[in-house]
Amino acid sequence: MILCGSVVLLVGSVLVHATHNPGLDTAWEDWKSTHQRKYLGWGEEAIRRTIWETNMQLIEAHNQEYELGIHSYELGINHLGDMTREEVLVKMMGFRPDMQAESNNTFVPVSGAVSPSSIDYRKKKDRVTPVRNQETCGSCWAFAAAGALEGQLKTMGKELVVLSPQNLVDCVGMNKGCCGGVITKAFDYIHKNGIASETECPYKNMAEKCMAYSITVRCNGHKTIKKGNEEDLAVAVAKVGPVAVCLDSTQPTFAFYKQGVYTDYYCNPDYLTHAVLVVGYTKNAWIVKNSWGKTWGDGGYIYIKRGKNVCGIANYASYPVV
Repeated sequence: MILCGSVVLLVGSVLVHATHNPGLDTAWEDWKSTHQRKYLGWGEEAIRRTIWETNMQLIEAHNQEYELGIHSYELGINHLGDMTREEVLVKMMGFRPDMQAESNNTFVPVSGAVSPSSIDYRKKKDRVTPVRNQETCGSCWAFAAAGALEGQLKTMGKELVVLSPQNLVDCVGMNKGCCGGVITKAFDYIHKNGIASETECPYKNMAEKCMAYSITVRCNGHKTIKKGNEEDLAVAVAKVGPVAVCLDSTQPTFAFYKQGVYTDYYCNPDYLTHAVLVVGYTKNAWIVKNSWGKTWGDGGYIYIKRGKNVCGIANYASYPVV
């Protein structure tokens, strides 16, 4: 795999020889078994156990406040449990706002257009494929782009099929593969070259040489939502289908989100790191499909509070034109 950055664990003898909570021994062994963790000797395991316990403490403290009604969402340990915040940033995110060019293809709702109070494309036939896992490749931009186009296959008179993020990781030269990219450049590539199905080009969790594939579908360009405009985003979701968005996912509360309506005071709407897919909304929340597997969040989804542009969810929203 291409290494896009490095995280140095500054671990001294105090951390390596930290005293672990024996009351968590069983939970630690169960977590390792569930997520198939194997470490290079006792030293690495001691470090990972310390990180895991720190994350468990954060989760427990947050959930105690959740029970008191201080928070609107609950946290839970998951496969990211032995990773630091910095490691999650390097390994699990891949949106590159520095590569995003201004677009002249802004979505303009029809005058007087009103979106329904709620919509959930997961409940509609042939609009949303199963949750997938990008693993440790910063390919979120490719999953978001593929997911947005999958949501419009029915509009094109085609059956729902899982499209290939790997095709985009390998071939969108304007992006940086596992080292990140932007969604609109993926749409531009699909416009010119098309995209293969997952069956034709399966996901590898690494960037490989671009190959010639049997093309499943093309798009006719893309539209972007006016920056920060959640009303336009809702209209686009209702009118078109799932929309690719980007947000700040660097807070530990995001990494360990379990259920409820997410918001975080420290989330920075101007520091966008991760691409995801809005597949609907309720009166109070955006329904967002992530690409970190089904064991993350609420079955792979997160509900993000509407109306406050939480984490910048409406700052870089786009969808393919078909």
